[in-house]
Amino acid sequence: MINYMDRQTLANLAVRIKEQFSLSSEQYGDIESLFGVTFAAGSLVFGFLVDKVSVRWLYPVALAGWSIVGMLTGFATGYYSLLVCRGFLGFFEAGHWPCALVVTQRILTSRERVLGNSILQSGASIGAIITPLLIQLMVRGSEDESIWRTPFIVIGAAGLVWVVFWFWVVGPRDLLPPVIESDLRDNTSVSSARETSWIGDLFQDRRFWGLVAMVVCINTSWQLIRAWLPMFLEKGRGYSESTALYFNSIYYIATDIGCIGAGIGAAMLAKRGLSVHSSRVLVYLVCAMFAALSTIAALLPQGYLLLAVLLLVGAGSLGVFPCYYSFTQEYSATHMGRVTGILSCLGWLLSAPTHKLFGWMVDRTGTYDWNIAVLGWAPLVGLLFFLFLWPRASMKSE
Repeated sequence: MINYMDRQTLANLAVRIKEQFSLSSEQYGDIESLFGVTFAAGSLVFGFLVDKVSVRWLYPVALAGWSIVGMLTGFATGYYSLLVCRGFLGFFEAGHWPCALVVTQRILTSRERVLGNSILQSGASIGAIITPLLIQLMVRGSEDESIWRTPFIVIGAAGLVWVVFWFWVVGPRDLLPPVIESDLRDNTSVSSARETSWIGDLFQDRRFWGLVAMVVCINTSWQLIRAWLPMFLEKGRGYSESTALYFNSIYYIATDIGCIGAGIGAAMLAKRGLSVHSSRVLVYLVCAMFAALSTIAALLPQGYLLLAVLLLVGAGSLGVFPCYYSFTQEYSATHMGRVTGILSCLGWLLSAPTHKLFGWMVDRTGTYDWNIAVLGWAPLVGLLFFLFLWPRASMKSE
């Protein structure tokens, strides 16, 4: 939740910030692109660290880091200081997923993980629901051009409370590595790579490249819509700032429903006799089809139908993520942190430049429609690559 509160503050205040600093859409795209590049670097760093360092200590370090940077963003003076702050925010925020997925892998069985990961991912939606409402309370249509700074400072400071809560809830022996032994008995797709050769085996494994294709596609779709939706509503469809902020909250309620629904759906299908892997693939497919409705959204004018379709797009766009996380947990127990970190690094590194491309297209065409129309199809493309590269034997054995 806190991860997305700090991340979404910029998107919800982008129109005000662009106007004060006279930023073009391409420059805003540069800022979001740098966030993606540094997130990629942080994913790699934290992914390797989490297999070596106690997650009980690494997790709060990452969260305190991005909370402090979030506060400092409120003191930005222009384009370059925004770039620096957004860059460091991306680096520290990347620590969340390797740490969180190691935790869920150690405490949940394979059948529980899609639902568990859905609950985990739902925090992103909760954060994105709360953020526009908090911002609306703090800015309230103010004409003060610097009022946008207050939400960054308040939301960033609030994140530091989590560090105290974490150490209060999680004891020194709660997340010890031996818990993974149950996974080794439960997961028939665990990698057998030796410590000295795992990286070579990783890059030769078709399953790994299937996961790479999937994460690049779903990350591109989700992150671009996340970053540009407020401007699409305000500048592309003429909604007021207040309406766009309120709809953003409703949008992320829909993404939360899609996320939790994906977990429940996969669990029910597995309980009814469908293999664990097949249930995840089927749920992913349904969610990806909802995401592809972005093409319809791009054709619709301002109105209730447009907003309804966007809600379906949001539900599908986030619903694919719990399935993807569970696929990564099928891949390896021994090197979970490093595999997650490498996948996240590649996913962000390859998708980050699309923000600049998005902004470039908007500056030159004067519309957001072409970009929105195409983005929703990315999860389906990712699934096709995944199904082609993931061995059928692994699908049947899971």
